[in-house]
Amino acid sequence: METPLPPNPNPNPNPNQLEAPPPPQPSSPPPSFPNIARISSFAAAAVPRRPAIRLTSEFDSDSSLFFHKVSFRLFDRLAKLKLSFQNDRNGDVSSPHLGFLTRYFSVLYDVESRNALLNGSLDVSPSLQLKATHDVKNDQIGKPEYIHIGWSTSSLSMSCTSKNDKSIVYCLCFGRVLQFKYHREKEQQGEVAMIASLAPSYKLELSSAVPTLGLPRATLRFPLGEVSVAEREDEELKRVLSINGILKGQLMNGVCTALYKDNDLNLRYSYKDGELTFIPSVSLPANALSFAFKRRFSPADKLSYWYHFDTSAWSTVYKRTVGKDLKFKAGYDSEVRLGWASLWVGDEDGKAKTAPMKMKVQFMLQVPQDDVRSSAVMFRVKKRWDI
Repeated sequence: METPLPPNPNPNPNPNQLEAPPPPQPSSPPPSFPNIARISSFAAAAVPRRPAIRLTSEFDSDSSLFFHKVSFRLFDRLAKLKLSFQNDRNGDVSSPHLGFLTRYFSVLYDVESRNALLNGSLDVSPSLQLKATHDVKNDQIGKPEYIHIGWSTSSLSMSCTSKNDKSIVYCLCFGRVLQFKYHREKEQQGEVAMIASLAPSYKLELSSAVPTLGLPRATLRFPLGEVSVAEREDEELKRVLSINGILKGQLMNGVCTALYKDNDLNLRYSYKDGELTFIPSVSLPANALSFAFKRRFSPADKLSYWYHFDTSAWSTVYKRTVGKDLKFKAGYDSEVRLGWASLWVGDEDGKAKTAPMKMKVQFMLQVPQDDVRSSAVMFRVKKRWDI
């Protein structure tokens, strides 16, 4: 017997008519977005930007000179203008230099000599590079004038460099296996060289003067050092073979080095651990024996001592550091009979921008042993301002 179906609670009198859709739900308010301008201004303030103008001043009491450098960005940070000059205590300005620098071109102008040094570089393609330097008045600024053209691929590279219109260097490389190099000095002899890779970390170089003056120089480089054989003139102006070389190797938890040059042999052994460093050395046939001893008492204290047995000269230095911004040194040198002490505020090898208050200060005291009254106190101050 079939079970009757339950009655429909919502009967539809017209079976062909679709049911009415449910009434729409009240719409939720649109999501509120934060203020874009406020976020942009906050992000711009959070990203560190270089100052518009940077001024660095340095004073050295030994020379009684002030040295100043000023730089600032131009054209939305696409270029930089630099100015440097010196002045003494009387305010007389000397050695003014003006520079304009971009990524591919720069100009350095010497105001006193009215000379300009032009530098340019251009990457024509990933495999072709051009570089050039031109000194308007030759040898006035002190930097060499050169033109460099380089072309390289994964298996072949070529380059040509000309310096001061006096020398030219050609270089041709076939991957990492073979290299040819030719160097010529105008009004002088040149040099041609070939370098071959025999095995990993092993290279053989053959070089000869142009025009040739004898046998080529042969140099073999290997992981433990290198050895070269070449001809040279002795005291009687006779050409004889000369052997030079250097060897390095591990010996009893240290490094032993042997350097042979011009019939002189120098043997040096260096032992170093976390607290102690010991470096004896001897030169033959002069029999000049010396040693260096360094002891680190703590991460902040270190003592160094050097002694030469042939001259009985010795020197010592004590160093104490407090963090990276404070360093004290004191020492004595018997060869010049001078005692000294120095205090560094700010990283000795760092820049002023990383020092506290962007300022570095050094004080030094020198006390001659033979004339204590002529002791001198010197200081050096370097300060940077960001405007």
